[in-house]
Amino acid sequence: MNTRFARIVLSLCLSVIFLTSANAQDVAPLKVLLVTGGCCHDYPFQAEALKKAATERGIKIDWKVVNEGGNGTEAEIDLYKNEKWAEGYDVIVHNECFANTKNADYIRRITKAHFEGANAVVIHCAMHTYRAAEIDDWREMLGVTSRRHEHKSNYLVRNVMPKHAVMKDFPKEWVTPNDELYIIEKVWPDTKVLATSVSEKTGELHPVIWTHKYGKARVFGTTYGHANETFEDKVFLDVVINGIKWAAGK
Repeated sequence: MNTRFARIVLSLCLSVIFLTSANAQDVAPLKVLLVTGGCCHDYPFQAEALKKAATERGIKIDWKVVNEGGNGTEAEIDLYKNEKWAEGYDVIVHNECFANTKNADYIRRITKAHFEGANAVVIHCAMHTYRAAEIDDWREMLGVTSRRHEHKSNYLVRNVMPKHAVMKDFPKEWVTPNDELYIIEKVWPDTKVLATSVSEKTGELHPVIWTHKYGKARVFGTTYGHANETFEDKVFLDVVINGIKWAAGK
């Protein structure tokens, strides 16, 4: 009887340990590196808006924010001098704007980490970062090629993949705060367009939200995110936080 009781107690203890361990894994925070800085946007505000949005949605994230390079269009930041700069993170969020940086070796140090499996979220001016570069490595990583944008306006966004995990909280249609439409010259292979907007000048359709597969990495992107008003908009924040979760494989 004592032996049987001991076995039952041991079994219950092992079950509790297993369930506790599984639960701890479920609630472990995502490790996210936010790379930001450069020209034309209020990056400190946007960083805090993303942190707040994750917290409000019950998503535990251990953030590291790197804001380097000043507020110009050209910089090579210290972060990327370390070949292992992306190790240990579930997702790298690129929300920087350095259009005139064109050092191929420097750019490939970044894209190499992503190709080898560093998942990414790319927002707004990340699409125009390294725009002056002659190589296409960064643009291929993004999943789209863009070199210019049109005027600010309240653009209609259509959800073309409502069943996708990223778009589950996104309405059928959404009108942006006063934001910029990026002209997409090319959609790279393995890019899945999730939402589109129409140019008010030409009537052409442009991807504005997408996912992409780059090597071993999952990439989520959106060209919107210029103004602080966009980073205060619930629909925009919902899709970006969902994009972070998707990129992390969650």
